[in-house]
Amino acid sequence: MNLNWQSLNERFQELETTLLSPALDQFQRNKLQKEYSYLRNLLTYHAEMEQLEKELSQAKDQAATETDAELRELFTHEIQTVSHKIDQRTKELDAILYPPDPMDDRSSFIEMRAGAGGQEAALFVGDLARMYTNYATQKGWKVSVASVSQTELGGFREMILHIEGKGVYGHLKFESGVHRVQRVPKTETAGRIHTSTATVAVLPEVEEVEVTINPSDLRIDTFRAGGAGGQHVNKTDSAVRITHLPTGLAVACQDERSQHKNKDKAMKMLQSRLYALEAEKQRKEISQMRKEMVGTGERAEKVRTYNYPQNRVTDHQVEITLKSLDLFMEGDIDEVIQALRQKEWQDRKKHPVLSLNLT
Repeated sequence: MNLNWQSLNERFQELETTLLSPALDQFQRNKLQKEYSYLRNLLTYHAEMEQLEKELSQAKDQAATETDAELRELFTHEIQTVSHKIDQRTKELDAILYPPDPMDDRSSFIEMRAGAGGQEAALFVGDLARMYTNYATQKGWKVSVASVSQTELGGFREMILHIEGKGVYGHLKFESGVHRVQRVPKTETAGRIHTSTATVAVLPEVEEVEVTINPSDLRIDTFRAGGAGGQHVNKTDSAVRITHLPTGLAVACQDERSQHKNKDKAMKMLQSRLYALEAEKQRKEISQMRKEMVGTGERAEKVRTYNYPQNRVTDHQVEITLKSLDLFMEGDIDEVIQALRQKEWQDRKKHPVLSLNLT
């Protein structure tokens, strides 16, 4: 895509003059200052690119006409150096024109729930949790269980993981959706393959200042934690459930022994869900370009199929099939993750941030 650099420069000069006006209120000034800074950065990179292209052209001309072998080798080396700089600047310019999701660097909550398939679906939730935990460990991220609801046979109706680290959301956000598993359940005596599902939702962790919550809109209940944890969790009301009355959203946390810590973690979960709810409204108003993200109405779509008899996993978002499901379920999922991230990058290039004078 080519940009009308002359028009962009004219807009930059116009903003420079406008920002000198004392008549601007603070809101207008902040908005125009943001556009001004963006264009200044963009034009600076463009000027550098023009200079590098000029240097490259000169080096190529000199290399083509130089008769001295030693000097020709120097010009050839210069061509390689300048070409490398141009590649780097091009990537940096692309990052300005097609910036990543500002939430990509955030930690995340991964909510997994059993879907169709009864106990087999509940067991699959546990498999997914182990898969994400192993992947996070490979990346050096910290994993903890924020909430869990276990079944009688060792499966999970619901499990919520809190994964902390840089870039968690950017790597895992495309996991949101319906995950389908095809395998022979342990309880199946005839050896028939059953199909079950689990839903996954990935929410970025948000800061308190990004989501305003009125304390009067909350109902906070405490109860005794269940499951593993020894006598302590069964004798004290350490578990916390927080309900946001205006939206009806409810979160619970029983992972920590301290009621205070459970409340803090539950509040983070609630903030993330409320943020996702608001982000959904904004996305629907602006565009449908990020269909894979949580809350866009696309969660009913099947995102991945895990076929155990054939040791095969297929991601339907990027149409990749791997014949190594056994390794995949142990957390070796980076090949698919990187393909999903590359697809997002290609999608971003179809929707640049810049809306001024694109030609």
